[in-house]
Amino acid sequence: MMKRTLLTAAVVALVVLQAAIGFHAQAAEAPKNDAETYRLLNLFGDVFERVRAEYVETPTDEEMVEAAITGMLAALDPHSSYMNAKTFRDMQVNTRGQFGGLGIQVTMERGFVKVISPIDDTPAFRAGVEAGDFITHLDGKAVQGMNLNEAVDKMRGKVGTDIKLTIRRSGKAEPFDVTITRAIIKITSVRSRLEGKIGYVRITSFTEQTDKGLKKAFDKFDEELGDSLQGIVLDLRNNPGGLLDQAAAVSDAFLERGEIVSTRSRNPEDTQRYNSKPGDLAHGLPIVVLINGGSASASEIVAGALQDHHRAILLGTKTFGKGSVQTIMPLPGHGAMRLTTARYYTPSGRSIQGEGIDPDIIAEQAKVEAIAKPANQRREADLRGALKNENHEAAPTEDGAKEDEGAKDEGAEDKDGDGASAAADGGAEEPQDYQLSRALDLLRGVAMFRNGQATSTN
Repeated sequence: MMKRTLLTAAVVALVVLQAAIGFHAQAAEAPKNDAETYRLLNLFGDVFERVRAEYVETPTDEEMVEAAITGMLAALDPHSSYMNAKTFRDMQVNTRGQFGGLGIQVTMERGFVKVISPIDDTPAFRAGVEAGDFITHLDGKAVQGMNLNEAVDKMRGKVGTDIKLTIRRSGKAEPFDVTITRAIIKITSVRSRLEGKIGYVRITSFTEQTDKGLKKAFDKFDEELGDSLQGIVLDLRNNPGGLLDQAAAVSDAFLERGEIVSTRSRNPEDTQRYNSKPGDLAHGLPIVVLINGGSASASEIVAGALQDHHRAILLGTKTFGKGSVQTIMPLPGHGAMRLTTARYYTPSGRSIQGEGIDPDIIAEQAKVEAIAKPANQRREADLRGALKNENHEAAPTEDGAKEDEGAKDEGAEDKDGDGASAAADGGAEEPQDYQLSRALDLLRGVAMFRNGQATSTN
């Protein structure tokens, strides 16, 4: 009787496992050793029955099977996982651009929850959570022993409630706590503005609306500047990725021809290539792409494609290095599974899995402060008997001396009021984004060079 029960359990396990991996008899590779496979499934059935019969509390069959599938997938790599029906529904909402929680994209590493990146203008972002942080405890409970879905479920909760995260951060000797209030997370995938004559486009994640948002941004640039637009900054910093087809669409928006990305699975015949179509939203204008350690997956697809085609200059720091593709496989009545099915490669054939993409120009984020002008610093115009500039007369000062235009002390009062506001506020001005400033300066320099060429050849 026991033998028959074990065999039945093994057959049930085989059916469950085949369903979980989307098994198709016609397409699957023939098993090398059927006898060994069934021996292992009998082992599974033996454990299954012993737990049912002898565990101190009575577990349900559904709990045990789901736990088995969860463990099987989690053992493969950090990105493969099982989603029950609720988690699957939440994931579907996430890709449409709105969900509840803290506003961080996470993975598992060394038993801890690792932050890939915080999402702009979310509770986690405002609380100072950073890419690369390790979350070791949730409300005082250690995350070691949890799988990723369990940890994510604990971070989600009723809007308006608090959760305490214990964080370990590189460069800090001791862990510290951060309390965050849960909120509805509404993701605006694309944000844009003009920086003088340069268009700034920030993509926070790749959702179903990203390509449409990008086109709207360029429509706005055309409406406001037209042919006066000098270049584009595409900001992919702390963008954790998203939908592969949207990454391909964003890359295609700036490329006239050529491959965007290829995905290669275990079977060579399943290789897929995404190619660009004619048409460039930026009309050939120079592009600088901002990247950092929080730029992952779909962000790296875009950065790699534009770098390989020499369509953009990458500025910032090395990206996260997630070069794998996950396929969501619905399991009717039981949620879905997320399975790593392929690696992706940039147009030049690079796999950035575990390596990341190096920027063309390395620029660490930094705080920029003006150095005070020495009190005794003198200029040519201050020297006794200095020759006058023949193009203009220097304006007389109150004591009758002559002062060259532009020689005014940086600390002097700004009579137009532009500089006085900072002093009146006690210097409380917006912190400068050094990487963005570098990108803008680079594009302005290119524009000046181009204009100079046009002038000299006309």
